[in-house]
Amino acid sequence: MHILLYWRRSSPPRSTMRTTCATLFCGAAAAYNVAPLVHNAQQQQQVSRSAAVLMGEQGIVKLGTRGSPLALAQAYETQRRLGEAFPGELDHEGAVEICVIKTTGDMVLDKALKDVGGKGLFTKELDVQLLNGGVDICVHSMKDVPTWLVPGTILPCNLPREDTRDAFISGGDAKSPAELPDGAVIGTASLRRQAQLYAINPTFKCVNFRGNVQTRLKKLSEGIVDATMLAKAGLNRMNLEEHITAVLEWDTCLPAVAQGAIGIQCREGDEKIMRYLDALNDPATKTAVDCERAFLAALDGNCRTPIAGQAKLVGDELEFSGLIAKPDGSIIYRTTRKGPADTAVAMGTDAGNELKEKVDGDALAFFGDAEILPEPKSSITGVETDGLGGYTKGEYAMDDSGKDPGFATAGK
Repeated sequence: MHILLYWRRSSPPRSTMRTTCATLFCGAAAAYNVAPLVHNAQQQQQVSRSAAVLMGEQGIVKLGTRGSPLALAQAYETQRRLGEAFPGELDHEGAVEICVIKTTGDMVLDKALKDVGGKGLFTKELDVQLLNGGVDICVHSMKDVPTWLVPGTILPCNLPREDTRDAFISGGDAKSPAELPDGAVIGTASLRRQAQLYAINPTFKCVNFRGNVQTRLKKLSEGIVDATMLAKAGLNRMNLEEHITAVLEWDTCLPAVAQGAIGIQCREGDEKIMRYLDALNDPATKTAVDCERAFLAALDGNCRTPIAGQAKLVGDELEFSGLIAKPDGSIIYRTTRKGPADTAVAMGTDAGNELKEKVDGDALAFFGDAEILPEPKSSITGVETDGLGGYTKGEYAMDDSGKDPGFATAGK
């Protein structure tokens, strides 16, 4: 039997909104208090368990999200923007109800994404709740969203985009990937990053590196890897920029399609919700993301494929850069486009088809079956997770305070 559990968090500064969060479990469980994650790292550490299940009040808008610290930061950002856009309607306590939904991708951290189904693992449980009416909107990191959407749902809204670049985080003295010694071990679950790193130095060893942002920083501080790479956008949203060693420009490491963008999904034909989302949508971000996702779709891309693509508006013109690569970095094909913003989708599709022709029309055969090497050692690998950024047993067990032990405060 499914039990809907409600979550409460303390009110963020400058707001008195009470947010009720929900998640789906099988059987009975405890409820939690989730602290706001959008203001500073100290507040992100104020996650605590509650003693009671809160039942009853429903929000005007029920917002579905994953339970990771970054996902919650993005959910609170969306909640804040809705309140500001609709004062008197969505800015009062309880108006926007944040519903935390466990996803398989959050709970399986000891395997590569491709081994457990790919990036759809981070969205399919949210899709179910959206279609069943459990939530009205779902907030996503756009780079986690498959190019194919579940029928009956649409993705009409992108919030203003964060910095799209990758951040290099060193566990030693290296100030950039090029300064790492031969044979350096780099933690990344991304074949896109692996291919571009191997192009810099083919002696590097990229290994699977899963978990939320704080967990990865903790593992880096343990010396499990020599360096890692993360999206700068996520570090910015969680006020963790202090850990960044260097920000990589596009010519060093071209970011993932839709990196740095937050997308909001809703049911097709939901006019009430569309009124809210129309007010939040950032046209420049939406145009760029639509171009990038069209490029990915033309190449049949997913989490198993080393594909990168970025678009940006420069004046009235859209500029696009894309690449596909062998997972070992031995071959990289690049393409660029410029054109009117209203041709974004056509531009992305054309760029994808160009690169597909370079690999005889079969991009998947070009990519092959390469895999990220397994993580060499970790006190986290294989440990059960509660799906909400905390771990239920072992060295990283969540204590009674509810604090995610992944919140790393150690230096780089």
